[in-house]
Amino acid sequence: MNPAEDYILNQSEPFRAILLHLQSVIELTVPEVDLKYKYRIPFYYINGKPFCYLNQAKDYVDLGFWNASHLSVHIELMYTAGRKMMKSLRYNSLEEINNDILIDVLKDAYAVKDKKFYSK
Repeated sequence: MNPAEDYILNQSEPFRAILLHLQSVIELTVPEVDLKYKYRIPFYYINGKPFCYLNQAKDYVDLGFWNASHLSVHIELMYTAGRKMMKSLRYNSLEEINNDILIDVLKDAYAVKDKKFYSK
């Protein structure tokens, strides 16, 4: 098992369930992602470039998007406080996750300038 998977599995509930759910939706929606352990958290990369990260902090899980200035869907649901470049979806419970919104944001993030950012 890699350190990113260890990070996810070693979280207490409800955070482990949230992280596992997010992991499965991310990997099904954007199959090209590569899960790594960077900056002491699980980080998804596409062709060596950062895509998004998972972070359990305080009483929530952040699904943060690395190059978020281009995002155009569900911006009103994203957290940006104290950040210039990143935006995130934040979850306190598994029930809060709306898969339709999550998938919309993942697809929007992946569609960056016709995928040029993530090209090899």
